[in-house]
Amino acid sequence: MQTPDIGSFIKDLRENAKISLRQLAEQAGVSNAYISQIERGLRKPSAEVLASIASALRVSTPAMYLRAGLLGTDDTHGVLAAIAADAELTLAQKQSLTQIYETFRRENAREAAGTDGVPVEEKP
Repeated sequence: MQTPDIGSFIKDLRENAKISLRQLAEQAGVSNAYISQIERGLRKPSAEVLASIASALRVSTPAMYLRAGLLGTDDTHGVLAAIAADAELTLAQKQSLTQIYETFRRENAREAAGTDGVPVEEKP
């Protein structure tokens, strides 16, 4: 659900901030190659990585999520928005909660897509 231009948006922000790709990668805690792949549209960053990039670029996390198509009107996006907007949480706490939430959702989706259509917890 990512807009195709999140990479170019990040690149524009980085260039406007006059920081190198290497500096952004170091500040965001990810590799140069990964940032480069995001900027070129070859990778879809997770919410956690987007939050780190937003912090490094001094952009609000909700703004980055919105641009990446992670914020919308359904409940899933509402949860991510609530986490991102909570001023009482640190960036690390927001990243942890986001990662946990996404992990639960992926696990539930895998269970729901069992080979016979029956969720794993209901199988004998």
